[in-house]
Amino acid sequence: MFTGIVEELGSLGSIEHGSDSAVLRINGTTVVSDARHGASIAVNGVCLTVVDHDELGFTVDVMAETLRRSSLAGIAPGDPVNLERAMPADGRFGGHIVQGHVDGTARVLGREPGDRWTVVRIELPHQLSSYVVEKGSITVDGVSLTVASVDDDCFTVSLIPTTLALTTLGHRTVGEPVNLEVDILAKYTERLLAGRLRARSTTEEDA
Repeated sequence: MFTGIVEELGSLGSIEHGSDSAVLRINGTTVVSDARHGASIAVNGVCLTVVDHDELGFTVDVMAETLRRSSLAGIAPGDPVNLERAMPADGRFGGHIVQGHVDGTARVLGREPGDRWTVVRIELPHQLSSYVVEKGSITVDGVSLTVASVDDDCFTVSLIPTTLALTTLGHRTVGEPVNLEVDILAKYTERLLAGRLRARSTTEEDA
């Protein structure tokens, strides 16, 4: 599990494409300080498993499903990436519950610079719209953010100087894709309520 607090802005060192997979070499010195084989590191919000590592970075395997569902399919050597290690059991919970399981991608629709922040408007895929609420949590490229406003087809987030300087969101331009992960609590709530409604419907039919 992660919390959406980016530890390091790394970069893609290299990518080796297979028929339905890829091997990524990620440059990042902070997240490998205590790395081991099999450790989990979120790359732009995608939970990946460390296959190999040294003091300068690490290597991961990316399967076809991950490439299909995330923006990693279009990443190129030199591109910056947000990096976060999995949270230890005794760690500080700085953001919100983030699984590293990307729900989909969306495009940046606009940027409005302010005095000390930037408001970013992002496309909201229809299948995710019911999980996004004003003042709720959402993960964008692995960054835990608060939804400032939401409409049927887009939402906005306000980025402070630290987020702009230390994550990929400071560089994302209009039209570029970002990874989205909605709040897992919203998905569990929907599932539980749907189960109760089905049970109630069955009970009424049997009565």
